[in-house]
Amino acid sequence: MPPLVRRSARTRPRAATGLALFLAALVAGPPAHAAAGRGASLRVMTYNLQAGAGADHVFDLERQAQAIEAQHPDVVGLEEVDVAWGTRSDYVDEASWLARRLRMRVFFAPIYTLPPDRPGAADRRFGVAVLSRFPILRAENHEITRLSTQVPNPVPAPGPGFPEVLIKARGTRIWVYDTHLDYRADPSVRRAQVADMAAVMARRRGPKLLLGDFNAEPDAPELAPLWTRLRDALTVAGQPATPTFPADAPVKRIDYITFTPGPRVTRAFVPDTQASDHRPVVADLRGIR
Repeated sequence: MPPLVRRSARTRPRAATGLALFLAALVAGPPAHAAAGRGASLRVMTYNLQAGAGADHVFDLERQAQAIEAQHPDVVGLEEVDVAWGTRSDYVDEASWLARRLRMRVFFAPIYTLPPDRPGAADRRFGVAVLSRFPILRAENHEITRLSTQVPNPVPAPGPGFPEVLIKARGTRIWVYDTHLDYRADPSVRRAQVADMAAVMARRRGPKLLLGDFNAEPDAPELAPLWTRLRDALTVAGQPATPTFPADAPVKRIDYITFTPGPRVTRAFVPDTQASDHRPVVADLRGIR
């Protein structure tokens, strides 16, 4: 990524075994107490923030806040989130800043945690986050296979950055996951990550959302295990090929809202914005139970 031109955020203080277990859990379905009623309705969004920079590589977190705010989401998965990371994002805690700005709750899941690069500063962190308008009942940062970008000659190894967040939306408990899969051409790490995510998700019963930047297009073989039991919102809405990257002239679809079977997709779309180098994905889901 080219060096970023910094513009200060205009802060406004507003308020495989695993895969088998995952498939078995989905077949079992939600617990009986969740089956009653019409279920919850949510507007869901996923957005890769490029650490607060737009397609023009200018850092302006307020611009990204406005892009999120314009869609009125209930739940947002965020990727490439800086927390006191460095000069490229003015050392801003982007997760907390956006939560305050948008009046939402947040859980930040760091992928990397490094020592500060200046005296008296906080640790430098980079990862993903989940924003929610609804109460967060519990949250955990799980490990999946990673190939580090922060060390020389990395080898695949377990690393954090796969958040599991339980929210309660209009009486329904929903598990929300967000991910940022490996970007390299070799799909082997993404294949391992898909299996690892499946193992984590298999531990929970009830409706699940998996959001994020998968760094692969829908027909990529390494993603195929996901489509056996998860539904892709844009595909269900009849827009499977709608591109999301790069934002200024998108040609690839690598950003996703996926969910366990049950809800209806009444609308799914890709907003036209260049507030980041990715375009977000937004979906309206009905009957989550």
